[in-house]
Amino acid sequence: MNQQMGFTMPPPLLHFYSLQHAVAAAFARLRKGPRGRDLAGASANVISKFGCLLARLFGYSSAPQNSQNGQTLPVNLSPLQEQRLRLLRQRLDVPYNCSSVEHQDALRELWRLAYPNRQLPPLKSDLWKEMGWQNSDPATDFRAGGFMSLENLIYFARNYPDSFHRLLHKADGKRAEWEYPFAVAGVNISYMLVQMLDLQSGNIRTKAGIHFVQLLEDDDTAFDNLFCVAFQILDAQWLARRASYMEFNEVLKSTRVQLEQELTIRSIYSIKDMPSFRMLKR
Repeated sequence: MNQQMGFTMPPPLLHFYSLQHAVAAAFARLRKGPRGRDLAGASANVISKFGCLLARLFGYSSAPQNSQNGQTLPVNLSPLQEQRLRLLRQRLDVPYNCSSVEHQDALRELWRLAYPNRQLPPLKSDLWKEMGWQNSDPATDFRAGGFMSLENLIYFARNYPDSFHRLLHKADGKRAEWEYPFAVAGVNISYMLVQMLDLQSGNIRTKAGIHFVQLLEDDDTAFDNLFCVAFQILDAQWLARRASYMEFNEVLKSTRVQLEQELTIRSIYSIKDMPSFRMLKR
């Protein structure tokens, strides 16, 4: 994966954590109220304020780590984990190919899922900008995430359609005048996750990556589900910060930090155990 033009993923700066049950319940209640759009932003602030407290209460996992010259070394993987990690890495190596019928059809499928009641536009049309692509030709925006980032967006739309559409249409909270572009944000989230999990290196050395590969034993869609959680966290933090377009990188950094923290909680055995997973709605 090459780095996407526009947004970048510098090292994280902020520590941000979510409350497992109370915040998710508050978020759901607030969204249902008559002032749901304004109150959703308030629920995002609840998430932010409880961050450090939860980190102290629950702590982080003491997952197996070996240290050699300050470097974290990978743990042993089962044959199934190795197989699923290999398949995931193969997906990383596939760039979006605008000449591929399969890739073109996938892009069309994303449009149908996003706008089921609208006519499908040509593959090059200004209408694609409404979804949050930077250009009239979405193919030019896949450099960072490759074809897998498109697969991630389709998975999100199919499996969590309520959350997908709320984020696409910016339905929650008080939004900025200059919002982040939805589709391009998704591409950047895919890229950020690959870097955070150290998936392109021969030996995974990040603590989050070591924890993540353990989850592959029971979930071959762990990366796709993590993408959905990451997108939901990003939007919640966006609202909590009352951020605008130029702050996207900072929000992405703090999203990464929260994901790293949640992945390393001792009681996390699947992506669905992560506290922020509860924010996703089908």
